[in-house]
Amino acid sequence: MLPVQVKMARAALGLTVRGLAEIAGVSHDTIVRLEAGSELKPRTVDAVRAALENAGVIFVDENDEGPGVRMRKATHEKSGI
Repeated sequence: MLPVQVKMARAALGLTVRGLAEIAGVSHDTIVRLEAGSELKPRTVDAVRAALENAGVIFVDENDEGPGVRMRKATHEKSGI
Protein backbone atom coordinates (compact mmCIF):
# COMPACT_ATOMS: atom_id res chain seq x y z
CA MET A 1 0.00 0.00 0.00
CA LEU A 2 1.56 3.22 -1.18
CA PRO A 3 0.93 6.67 0.33
CA VAL A 4 -0.90 7.80 -2.80
CA GLN A 5 -3.21 4.79 -2.52
CA VAL A 6 -4.15 5.80 1.02
CA LYS A 7 -5.07 9.26 -0.25
CA MET A 8 -7.06 7.80 -3.15
CA ALA A 9 -8.86 5.39 -0.84
CA ARG A 10 -9.77 8.17 1.57
CA ALA A 11 -11.12 10.25 -1.30
CA ALA A 12 -13.16 7.33 -2.66
CA LEU A 13 -14.72 6.80 0.74
CA GLY A 14 -15.21 10.51 1.44
CA LEU A 15 -13.11 10.27 4.60
CA THR A 16 -11.09 13.01 6.20
CA VAL A 17 -7.70 12.28 7.73
CA ARG A 18 -9.38 12.32 11.14
CA GLY A 19 -12.13 10.02 9.93
CA LEU A 20 -9.65 7.45 8.67
CA ALA A 21 -7.63 7.74 11.86
CA GLU A 22 -10.76 7.03 13.88
CA ILE A 23 -11.81 3.90 11.98
CA ALA A 24 -8.23 2.60 11.92
CA GLY A 25 -7.67 3.24 15.62
CA VAL A 26 -4.61 5.42 15.07
CA SER A 27 -3.83 9.10 15.54
CA HIS A 28 -4.44 11.88 13.03
CA ASP A 29 -0.67 12.47 12.91
CA THR A 30 -0.10 8.82 12.00
CA ILE A 31 -2.28 9.16 8.89
CA VAL A 32 -0.52 12.40 7.94
CA ARG A 33 2.87 10.69 8.27
CA LEU A 34 1.69 7.62 6.31
CA GLU A 35 0.38 9.77 3.45
CA ALA A 36 3.66 11.73 3.44
CA GLY A 37 5.59 8.50 2.92
CA SER A 38 7.09 8.11 6.38
CA GLU A 39 8.01 4.61 7.46
CA LEU A 40 5.66 3.32 10.14
CA LYS A 41 5.44 0.12 12.14
CA PRO A 42 4.02 -2.72 10.05
CA ARG A 43 1.15 -3.27 12.51
CA THR A 44 0.14 0.38 12.11
CA VAL A 45 0.13 0.14 8.32
CA ASP A 46 -1.80 -3.13 8.59
CA ALA A 47 -4.44 -1.45 10.78
CA VAL A 48 -4.96 1.35 8.27
CA ARG A 49 -5.09 -1.06 5.34
CA ALA A 50 -7.59 -3.30 7.15
CA ALA A 51 -9.80 -0.33 7.98
CA LEU A 52 -9.84 0.79 4.35
CA GLU A 53 -10.45 -2.72 3.04
CA ASN A 54 -13.27 -3.26 5.55
CA ALA A 55 -14.80 -0.02 4.27
CA GLY A 56 -14.84 -1.47 0.73
CA VAL A 57 -11.51 -0.48 -0.84
CA ILE A 58 -9.53 -2.84 -3.05
CA PHE A 59 -5.86 -1.97 -3.56
CA VAL A 60 -4.68 -2.44 -7.15
CA ASP A 61 -1.03 -3.37 -7.51
CA GLU A 62 1.27 -1.21 -9.56
CA ASN A 63 1.45 -2.23 -13.20
CA ASP A 64 2.32 -0.38 -16.40
CA GLU A 65 -0.41 2.13 -15.53
CA GLY A 66 0.59 2.67 -11.89
CA PRO A 67 -0.94 1.80 -8.52
CA GLY A 68 -4.55 2.48 -7.70
CA VAL A 69 -7.63 1.64 -5.71
CA ARG A 70 -11.17 0.71 -6.55
CA MET A 71 -14.31 0.03 -4.61
CA ARG A 72 -15.57 -3.47 -3.97
CA LYS A 73 -18.92 -4.24 -5.53
CA ALA A 74 -21.74 -3.94 -3.06
CA THR A 75 -23.34 -7.27 -2.28
CA HIS A 76 -26.97 -7.33 -1.39
CA GLU A 77 -28.76 -10.26 0.13
CA LYS A 78 -31.96 -11.11 -1.61
CA SER A 79 -34.94 -11.20 0.65
CA GLY A 80 -36.53 -14.21 -1.01
CA ILE A 81 -38.86 -12.21 -3.23
